[in-house]
Formats: sequence, structure tokens, C-alpha cells
Amino acid sequence: MNKQELFPTQLLKGTFETIILKLLSENERMYGYEISQKVKELSTNTITLPEGSLYPILHKMEEKGLVSTELEHVGRRPRRYYRLTASGSEVKHAKVDEFSRFVATMGQVLSLKVKIG
Repeated sequence: MNKQELFPTQLLKGTFETIILKLLSENERMYGYEISQKVKELSTNTITLPEGSLYPILHKMEEKGLVSTELEHVGRRPRRYYRLTASGSEVKHAKVDEFSRFVATMGQVLSLKVKIG
């Protein structure tokens, strides 16, 4: 895979919430487009978080109490900012730990040598 090749959405689907939680833990508040651009930047354009995936995830996270929102008008346009809640911070720690263990386990599994015969 070259640097500009995107990862398949199916491979990333289960990681979007973890990515968003981690970003919000490192920033006081962020709006949707800002989140998607930061993901793109940090992944050197190999991960995109399309609007069709991002906003439903953010809404579910808000329903679960992981993020809170505030509406601010920028010029004539309203902008919804997302902020991590205390509950969201706890979930972030658990999800980042879970993902780290998953990556380590996949590394072990994929590096195994299969003996034939």
C-alpha cells in the first residue's frame, strides 16, 4: 500500500468511534468537519471519515452521553461543537486499550509461520 492509498472502509468501520474519542480527548472541542480533516491529516490521507459515517457516529455518541454539544454561530452559519464528557473519557481509555491489545494480537497472529508437511 502506498502512502496515498486509502484503507478500506470495512477495515476501519469499528475504529471510528475510538478515533473520535481520542481526538476529542486531545482537543477541548471540535466540530465535525474539523474532526474529519484532523483524521485525514494525522493519517497522511490514508483514512477518511466521510460525513455519512461521521455524523451518525457523533449523534450516537451524544445519545450515549459520551460527548456533549454546543451550538455556536460563525458568521451566519451555525456550527455544532463536540466535547468529550467524563463518561466519554472513561470509554476512550477502555477503547484505546482494547484497540492496542487487538493490534498487538493481530501482529502476533500475522507473523506466525505456518509449517507445511
